[in-house]
Amino acid sequence: MEERSCVEVQIAPAFEENVPAERLKAVAEEVLRHEHSSGQVTLVVTDDQGIQELNRDFLGIDAPTDVLAFSAQEGERAFVAAPEASSYLGDVIISYPRAVAQAGEMGHSLKLELNLLIVHGLLHLLGYDHAEEGEKALMWATQDKILRGL
Repeated sequence: MEERSCVEVQIAPAFEENVPAERLKAVAEEVLRHEHSSGQVTLVVTDDQGIQELNRDFLGIDAPTDVLAFSAQEGERAFVAAPEASSYLGDVIISYPRAVAQAGEMGHSLKLELNLLIVHGLLHLLGYDHAEEGEKALMWATQDKILRGL
């Protein structure tokens, strides 16, 4: 039986009117299709304070950032599920204020910036990284290909 993907989108009330949850979900589903992957993912759109708290508490960096990806598949706290359950890939957390600011700095739309942050975060959940130059080249190329297809 083929495993299905499930994307849950949670948007802070302050941003619900500005962020189309169905479009974010569709972008995440397209990343999973592109990468021939499936599983459960949670996308969270929050504010700078919310993402700063997560960044501080989990990564030791007391500053806001644009996107965080918390994989449920790696590290000491890997999520354990029943064999018949869909695999939980993890959470992608996006700062709406950072997305707005970066879209303005880069001179492109908020829609494109949110797409970029979703793709970037999900690629991290799927095992991509950009710590080394070779990894970065592969991740950026994959990211660009997915973004062009959206």
